[in-house]
Amino acid sequence: MIICIVGPTGVGKTKLSVELAKRLNAEIINADSMQVYRHLDIATAKIKEEEKEGIPHHLFDIVDPEDIYTVYDYQKDCRKKIKEISSRGKNIILVGGTGLYLKAALFDYRFPKEEKTEKESLSTEELITRLHQYTDHIDVDLHNQRRLQRLLERYENGTVEEKKGDQPLYDFKIIGLTLDRDVLYQRINQRVDQMVEEGVIEEARSFYDQNLRSKALLTGIGYKELYSYFDGECSKEEAIEKIKQNSRRYAKRQYTFFNHQFKDIVWLSVNLNHFEQTVEEALDIIRK
Repeated sequence: MIICIVGPTGVGKTKLSVELAKRLNAEIINADSMQVYRHLDIATAKIKEEEKEGIPHHLFDIVDPEDIYTVYDYQKDCRKKIKEISSRGKNIILVGGTGLYLKAALFDYRFPKEEKTEKESLSTEELITRLHQYTDHIDVDLHNQRRLQRLLERYENGTVEEKKGDQPLYDFKIIGLTLDRDVLYQRINQRVDQMVEEGVIEEARSFYDQNLRSKALLTGIGYKELYSYFDGECSKEEAIEKIKQNSRRYAKRQYTFFNHQFKDIVWLSVNLNHFEQTVEEALDIIRK
């Protein structure tokens, strides 16, 4: 059995996944694109060791912050873990807010492996040099690496795109967690304040002082805003407020993605005061 626990940041996915795993003889697989990185702990709200309660967790802390880890990499690693865990007779809980990871792992997505991974390893300057072999006019933002990669793919391979399959490869149930918007946004704001107390500024500063400017650090919420502060582009208070704002906006996009991309999703309103009730309701959905 595969169960997916999804939803916006700050809604309680991690807590529910552990409670369900204890009751269902399951192991947990990460489906959050930032939590695959080692040492990116506080800003990503990564589960702490004591919170795991002995449940095996997979695909957390598997690459370094400076490494490139693609959706294709996740698809390959996740399917391997699904096979391993299933062979032990255990159930599987996929938990996280990165919807594209789940789509790629669970459905018949196919990627042009060699072209995609090779281009993602090129620097901006290398991409531009390769493009100039085909054209003197590059009609995309020269600072947008992803658009440069796609343009180079079109020149070298025609219209090579990943096949966005709609056929599931596994039987699974997907539960989406939801909260009243005002409550969710308040929880997100409180979570960011807690991150500051736990040392997220110092965590980000340690990478900045090492001159690490990888994709994960320059695009990940909580790190990119603090890098702007370290660069002198804003005050500390402005950076913290921007983290809150970007987290709220990301939560809204997550709702939209899961609603549009997973037609069989069952939404479950989280009861913060009686979380055990939420656990029982989730179990009822799974058993149907």
